[in-house]
Amino acid sequence: MALEVAIQMDPIETVSIHGDSSFALALEAQKRGHRLYHYLPRHLTFKDRRVTAKAAPLEVRRVEGDHFTLGERSAVDLSTMDVVLLRQDPPFDMSYITTTHVLEHIHPKTLVVNDPASVRNAPEKLFVTHFEGLMPPTLIAHDPDEIRAFRDEHKDIIVKPLFGNGGAGVFHIKPDDENLNALLELFTQFYREPVIVQRYLPEVRQGDKRVILVDGKGVGAINRVPAAGEARSNMHVGGKAVKCEMTRRDHAICEAIGPELKRLGLVFVGIDVIGDYLTEINVTSPTGIQELSRFDGIDVPAMLWDAIEAKL
Repeated sequence: MALEVAIQMDPIETVSIHGDSSFALALEAQKRGHRLYHYLPRHLTFKDRRVTAKAAPLEVRRVEGDHFTLGERSAVDLSTMDVVLLRQDPPFDMSYITTTHVLEHIHPKTLVVNDPASVRNAPEKLFVTHFEGLMPPTLIAHDPDEIRAFRDEHKDIIVKPLFGNGGAGVFHIKPDDENLNALLELFTQFYREPVIVQRYLPEVRQGDKRVILVDGKGVGAINRVPAAGEARSNMHVGGKAVKCEMTRRDHAICEAIGPELKRLGLVFVGIDVIGDYLTEINVTSPTGIQELSRFDGIDVPAMLWDAIEAKL
């Protein structure tokens, strides 16, 4: 059965055909005969209890420099779609949150993946706090005294913005580093939210693992190894993706969080694991599936579309 699929994402011309997960999902949908439409978050409109988007018919192909064709944009009633893929990249700001409120008006009649209310309620650094025994020691606070006390206790710490992404604004503060107070002053100037502080995990030097879950089941993992002289392993800042296997601990983490992810309609999730610790749960725009396919032959797009089609 051919489905009508709208993809809310970033400009299609900017994606990497070798790394972008949304592109891989679009290719698989097209392979199955589904009809694709592309629109940007700013094309979304709510009027008279109807949700429309100025969307364009989309065709994709794995050809560098010629990877898409867009038709003419026109107003599409999203309630007539079978599926909307919520795939815009962070930042997870008020603009992003607003789109989840708007898309709630069509879900679940139109299946939105991931469920927009659950996306809104599951910021990656906060959602993980609901699962006991999986995180490293963590503090979320404004109070400089609390942050300094946490550092006195754990010595080596990571300080990062609560709603940051891609490794931006992540600082490794060592016990003898004198910049903590100045850093907190800087964060106060740029962010209204508390900061998140965690005990530094030296295992990050061996990599920050991205584990992919489809409808609550762990299906595979890649490792992201930081560049020399870098505490961050995000590929946006020079981390290198390498092949790895899921460990017994990775499977245990997936089994602990998987039922809740499934209950919340979080079909496509990427979690970050350093050593034995779960550090983030990414439900907004997970990446890593193309690397997983190249390393291990695991076809996550096919698994995801199987899961989506089963829900319909």
